[in-house]
Amino acid sequence: MIKFFILLGLTISFVPANAQSKIDSAKIISYEELVMLRINFDTNIEDFVASYNSDAGNLQTRLTINNKTRTSFSVDYKMISAALSFAPDILPGNNDNNLKGESSYTDFVFRFFPDQFIQSFNYRNIKGFYVDNMADFFPDWQRGTDPYLQFPDLRIQTFGGSTSYVFNKDFSLKSIYYQREWQKESSGSLIPVLEYDLSYFSNRNDGLKSRERQYNLGLNLGYHYNWVIAEKINFAPYIFAGIGGKWSSYRTDFADGTKSDPEKDRYLTSKFGTGIHLGYNSRKFLFGAKLNVTSSYYKEDSSSEVINSNVFGLLYFGYRFPPPKVLKRNYHIIEKKIPVL
Repeated sequence: MIKFFILLGLTISFVPANAQSKIDSAKIISYEELVMLRINFDTNIEDFVASYNSDAGNLQTRLTINNKTRTSFSVDYKMISAALSFAPDILPGNNDNNLKGESSYTDFVFRFFPDQFIQSFNYRNIKGFYVDNMADFFPDWQRGTDPYLQFPDLRIQTFGGSTSYVFNKDFSLKSIYYQREWQKESSGSLIPVLEYDLSYFSNRNDGLKSRERQYNLGLNLGYHYNWVIAEKINFAPYIFAGIGGKWSSYRTDFADGTKSDPEKDRYLTSKFGTGIHLGYNSRKFLFGAKLNVTSSYYKEDSSSEVINSNVFGLLYFGYRFPPPKVLKRNYHIIEKKIPVL
């Protein structure tokens, strides 16, 4: 990603929920027999930060988008979970187009939950960035008055996924992250996560078209603890760290039609994260909040490094109800054809 920074300049129904939830064990209640609708509001928008040495000393370019609050709608039933996220302009922090330019954000996630595994696949599309730390380059620049340096054609598309495994059968990660279960007794677990994605970066600037393709593969190991502080309230902290690899290929198309030779690189990456969750759960209603901190890092060469850091909060609200007959019937038909469901 450092080449980009240098070249640029741096998603209710009110049916009574009287269906009996399935009890998997004496310690965990499952709600897979109910349909759950949930809405999230969060600030999980990444910043890309590049640091590099120059004649003027160490410089940083912080690239971000003009969408600070994201909305997600999700539907869960049985083994399947799907969520659609976007950043509507009506929310605060998403509509300062005059100074920051226009940005768009879409994220679709599909998950399923075989036994103690959690498998997810996602597609993300982001377009329209601006340089957030303008004052570092222009001392007279005034925040809230002067426009930001904008890159409306910079686009990032990511196809990715993750595979998680919960070692402790008495611990429910689904209770913390997806509210598909409720853990009745406090417990914790080590959880390894294999992450993988393919990202495409593209931009047009002054007649130049730059492209970069990245493959990322990483293994994280985390510890999660679910503290049930009351019959319907839980508090869950976690921490994780991981290492991985990044493989990139970069190319520039010039205005005269010529193209540069691809520049291929590979890097060792590291990742760290921590966070807390506080939630309320009943058979019908659920809500809660999360605070998370994540950071990833890799060093491109002796004079440059890339840091992708994110501090974000999340609020969620959900409602569970018995599945309509047509949904239940069709799911059983699909289940017979795909036994894993």
